[in-house]
Amino acid sequence: MPKLPRWNAGDAESVLFHAGFEHLRSKGSHRIYGKHNLRVTVPFHGNTVLHPKIVKQVLEIIEDAARSPGSADES
Repeated sequence: MPKLPRWNAGDAESVLFHAGFEHLRSKGSHRIYGKHNLRVTVPFHGNTVLHPKIVKQVLEIIEDAARSPGSADES
């Protein structure tokens, strides 16, 4: 398995927006993004690098959104 990219929260947010996710809400320093019935939370703690587990979750949720039935309707 290839190494995961090293992202800060801004990088993850950019990738999520590019994949069609919307910012749903914020609670403290965490931002929740969603698309269809999928949600992912990204912690915003300054400019620190996200834990690899968070990066993996973001990549998996984007992949799931691409495979979900409602994603074919959007262009």
